[in-house]
Amino acid sequence: MITEQQNDILSINQVQLLLAEKRTALAVMRTGIAVFALPLSIFSALIATSKWYEAVDVWPLLVLVSLMNISLIFFSVYLITRSLRRMHQYDRMIADIKYNNQSLRKLLES
Repeated sequence: MITEQQNDILSINQVQLLLAEKRTALAVMRTGIAVFALPLSIFSALIATSKWYEAVDVWPLLVLVSLMNISLIFFSVYLITRSLRRMHQYDRMIADIKYNNQSLRKLLES
């Protein structure tokens, strides 16, 4: 039979696990933001160097780079939205644990 103290320890461990998962989601979001910055800097470099080439002469390369940049933008948006959803999910789970455990409710009053 689980005592009150063991139940508190179990709940605290669950919250610690969820907070670790939330930190992982934040790291994924940081990666998504970094991936999002890469196409912007590539487009800036292309615009800055546009006086040295004619777009008509290098259009296949420009189309390829543009497609790669657009795919990177979609990937970064996916990473950011996925991490935001997971963080909200972890917050709800922590709130449920806090609501169901009297000791944690006192400890984590917000």
